[in-house]
Amino acid sequence: MGTAAADDATAWFDRWVDTYDADRRILVPCFDAFYGTAAEVAAFGRSGPDAEPARVLDLGAGTGLLAAELAVVLPGASFVLLDEAPEMLERARERLAPLGDRVTTVVADLADPLPEGPFDVIASALAIHHLDDAGKADLYARAAQALAPGGVLVNAEQVAGPTPVLDAAYRERWEAHTRALGADDAMLAAAAERMAIDRPAPVEDQLAMLREAGLVDVDCLFRSWRFAVIAGWAPLT
Repeated sequence: MGTAAADDATAWFDRWVDTYDADRRILVPCFDAFYGTAAEVAAFGRSGPDAEPARVLDLGAGTGLLAAELAVVLPGASFVLLDEAPEMLERARERLAPLGDRVTTVVADLADPLPEGPFDVIASALAIHHLDDAGKADLYARAAQALAPGGVLVNAEQVAGPTPVLDAAYRERWEAHTRALGADDAMLAAAAERMAIDRPAPVEDQLAMLREAGLVDVDCLFRSWRFAVIAGWAPLT
């Protein structure tokens, strides 16, 4: 899930493995639209009886929440799940057990070399914001190179506001929305500890990174305050 600024980065997110999934629908108030849009984008143009099964790379896969959504809309797809937290990946294996040998897990950091492509879909959810801006741009460039022609890079992400005023509003709205869904002080304190390593960037900055990486038809396909889904496609030729 990115490079964690902790003494033991590998185990950073494993500390929350038992509560991570249960908290998602509260801490991501737009959960269904957020993950659903990412899945819809990943499957765009890949439906129909003649569609070949996709090869998918999930960056910062965690417990497999995003991969499970993608498996529904990409029948027959094979998955490479990459994350630095081995216990999180073990939960992902359990979640995706019905897919059998179509799932491979890789314990690695987002700054490490990517698994060998090409991939039809490279996806990520709530992970790339752990990198600084140079790291984000570098990862986007490497991911673009690993895409098959016409493949898509889709990132369901926590983003910063484009101005200090809006960034503060994003944070205030997030807390209000999560509390309305039942978040208590303990849940928010744990979330704050996890988010201490976050380095979110504004949507427009990241769209520019995707274009600089050589992707086309780059856009933000969903946005709700601090949550956004951005994507770009590898050129066909």
